[in-house]
Amino acid sequence: MGKLDIKDFLIEEQSTMIEAMTLLDQVAKKVLFVVREGRFVAVITDGDIRRWILKNSSLDAKVKDIANYSPKYVYEKDKNSAKRIMRKHYIEALPVLNENEDIVSVVLWNDEEIGPNKKLKVPVVIMAGGLGTRLYPYTKILPKPLIPIGEIPIAEHIINRFTNYGADQFFLVVNHKKNMIKAYFNEIHKDYEINYIDENQPLGTGGGLSLLKRKISSTFILSNCDILIEEDYERILNFHKKGKHLITMVCSLKNIRIPYGVIKISEQGEIEEMKEKPELSFFTNTGMYVVEPRVIDELEDNKEIGFPDIIDSYKKAGEKIGVYPISENSWHDMGQLDEMEKMRQRLVHDE
Repeated sequence: MGKLDIKDFLIEEQSTMIEAMTLLDQVAKKVLFVVREGRFVAVITDGDIRRWILKNSSLDAKVKDIANYSPKYVYEKDKNSAKRIMRKHYIEALPVLNENEDIVSVVLWNDEEIGPNKKLKVPVVIMAGGLGTRLYPYTKILPKPLIPIGEIPIAEHIINRFTNYGADQFFLVVNHKKNMIKAYFNEIHKDYEINYIDENQPLGTGGGLSLLKRKISSTFILSNCDILIEEDYERILNFHKKGKHLITMVCSLKNIRIPYGVIKISEQGEIEEMKEKPELSFFTNTGMYVVEPRVIDELEDNKEIGFPDIIDSYKKAGEKIGVYPISENSWHDMGQLDEMEKMRQRLVHDE
C-alpha cells in the first residue's frame, strides 16, 4: 500500500466487523477511526475485535457494536503531546482534531522511536520434517523448509519474524532431507541458536515433540514450517499466559465466496431458501500454537500423532485450550502450490 491518507483510517459505524478487519489489514496500523455522517465518534482496534469474537463467538457484528466511544485524541494546538499520549496508552495511531472536531491528520506510532522493547524469550519449535508432498515437484529436490520465498527459504522467514521479537533459541524437528537443512543454516550468518532434533521415523506434527523431553522446560511456541504469522507475538504469548491456557491455538479468519447459487431444499422437495454466491466467514487453524511444557512430558514416545489430535484429547479432558484470532491477511500459508505463489507475491511486495 502506498502513502496513507486520513481517509484510509475512516470507517462508517454501520460497516460490518469483517469490513473493519479487512481495512485494518490494509492500513496495517491496528486502529481505525469510526465516523457517523462524516463526524468522528469512536475508534476500533484489532484488540477490540478480538475481544468481541472471544466473548460473543459471532462474526455478524457491526462496527458500532464493538467500537470504543470514549476514544483518545488530541487537538491541533496540543499536537506536541501526541507521542506522550501514545506512549502512555500504547496507541498505534492518534487522530488530530480541529476546533470543529474533524480529523485533520493522524499521528502514527513509530516503533523505532516510542515502541516497547521486544523481549520474546521463549523457545520456538518448528516442525520441519515433513515430506511436503503437496508441493511436489519442488520437494523432490529441496526439503520444504528450504523452498525459497523470494531470496530466502520459508524456514528462515519464519525464524526472522521471531528474532524481530527477541527470540534467539530455536528447535528444528527434521527428517526428510535433514542434512540439507542443517547445511544451509550452518553456513549462513546468524545471531541465534538452532538445535536440530532428528526424527528418524515420521511422527506427525505432534509426535515429534516427544523428542524434546528434557530439552524444553518452559512455555514455548510451536509452528509448522510452511506458514508465516504477521502478528505481535508478545501479545499472543501474553494472552496465553493471562488465560492460563495449556495450549493456545492461533486461528485466522477465512472468507470464502461460493461461486454458485446455493439452494436449501425442504423435506417436501421444494426450494426452502436460495442464496446467490454466498460468502462464508469462519476461523481456521493456522498451524501456530503457544504450548506449556507439560504437553511434551505427557506425550508417548515415538508415537505418530498430529498436534490437532493432541489438542482435541486435552479439550475432551477438560483442559483450558485458548484461541487467539487474527485477520485473514495476517496468515501466509504455502501448503499448496497456488498458496505458495500467493505468499511469494505478498512477501516480495511487502519487502
